[in-house]
Amino acid sequence: MEGKERRERLLEILKNSSAPVSGSELSKQLGVSRQVIVQDIALLRAVNKNILSTTKGYILYYQEKQKVNRCFLMKHTTDQIEDELCTIVDCGGKVLDVIVAHDIYGEISTDLIIGTRQDVYDFVDKVKSKNVMPLKELTDGVHLHTVEADSEEILDRIEEALKGKKYLLKK
Repeated sequence: MEGKERRERLLEILKNSSAPVSGSELSKQLGVSRQVIVQDIALLRAVNKNILSTTKGYILYYQEKQKVNRCFLMKHTTDQIEDELCTIVDCGGKVLDVIVAHDIYGEISTDLIIGTRQDVYDFVDKVKSKNVMPLKELTDGVHLHTVEADSEEILDRIEEALKGKKYLLKK
């Protein structure tokens, strides 16, 4: 299968999937290495395909209607991650990513795409079960989240809730 044909098939797999598809699963279905999948994803993103890489795999991201987003500067303990994320999704937000500004490595970010309590629980369980250190630990708990919502009013409500819990740092 040629590259162009393979990338079209990769898009079809993502379009037809209701859940994220892992790179390993894509490489198995398309008969290529995981590295080829990573390269194909990069090429598809370069031509404006909205493919996000999450902890659960790749998803094709469609925006049904115009959304708004805002970055929130946060600080809290690792034990408060679940509460922080649930606060955001319960107010109607979707946590798109986490970003830290490391003194040596610069900006480090990863997509999260957490929009429901179940997404929160899955993420927290994965962090615990894999015994990994959250990115925020590299910067003494300070991190940013880009949060998406249907309106500025929802983002304001999220901001107030995070302030109330003392998770939000001043900009």
